Amino acid sequence: MEIAIIVAVVVVALVFDYTNGFHDAANAIATSVSTRALTPRVALLMAAVMNFVGAFLGQKVASTVSDVIDPGVGSHGMVIVMAGLFGAITWNMVTWYFGLPSSSSHALIGGLVGSALTAGVFVNWATVIEKVVIPMVISPLVAFSLGFGFMLLIMWIFRKASPRRVGSGFRLAQTISAAAMALGHGLQDAQKTMGVIFLALLSGGYVADGDPLPIWVIIAAATAISLGTYSGGWRIMRTLGRRIIHLDPARGFAAESISASVLYTTAYVFEAPISTTHTITSAVMGVGATKRFSAVRWGVARSILTAWVLTFPAAGGVAALVYLLLRFVLQLP
Repeated sequence: MEIAIIVAVVVVALVFDYTNGFHDAANAIATSVSTRALTPRVALLMAAVMNFVGAFLGQKVASTVSDVIDPGVGSHGMVIVMAGLFGAITWNMVTWYFGLPSSSSHALIGGLVGSALTAGVFVNWATVIEKVVIPMVISPLVAFSLGFGFMLLIMWIFRKASPRRVGSGFRLAQTISAAAMALGHGLQDAQKTMGVIFLALLSGGYVADGDPLPIWVIIAAATAISLGTYSGGWRIMRTLGRRIIHLDPARGFAAESISASVLYTTAYVFEAPISTTHTITSAVMGVGATKRFSAVRWGVARSILTAWVLTFPAAGGVAALVYLLLRFVLQLP
């Protein structure tokens, strides 16, 4: 039965990775598509390729995710991990349906913590607070502030330039900034799935603590998130690209550049699994506020903020219910 469970956990983890891809496709390309810097299909293909490449650029975030809980060994531990994944997938699908750019990363952490608490196993609260909660609060504020400041700098530098030439130049620049954003998304989000699969393998006794990530885990996670990205996420793309604020190429470039910088810094320096969704959304609001604060549709922003606040408890609650159901069905002690 343990072999069947570990296979099921890996499959569910890759399904989560796939939903993460299409749920978060908008993170990398919504601004480029909305400013017509890239066509939707070209943007999706580029984002899928860069997501795949980004997954191979580090493992520090994966290590942090695998350290969030200690589910124990055997079938019980693997079921805890599976329940956490189901909680994250459910929240991803709910927010995708309503077109809300919520965080797949925080849904995953919330799901793992919810199932672990229900099962009565160890939750590493130091990691949760330092690597998840604090970055969750700080990264949007940093992205908003830097986006606002960077856009003011761009406006000052090009204050005497022809609007037509500036627009054309920043459309070209957005190709680079969107690629950088997609690379950062792969670096951050694919690693989270790798961490969960490693956690399940650790529970099953297939790897030892301190072992490197198996190469098949990296390839599988990179492939799943890339396929998910290419399948698109049009509902969320519409919210992020147009409903918050109508972006021009310069503001799109500024938002993507700042977001990518924050993603790389948190992955390599702080080893923190931050939300790419929170980061790009906050950067979009920051650059948009340079027009005037009333230009940002704050009503939409409030809806997004509500989804952010609900992510942890909602994913955790679903994970808890799934854990209880699986424990009953599988007759676990």
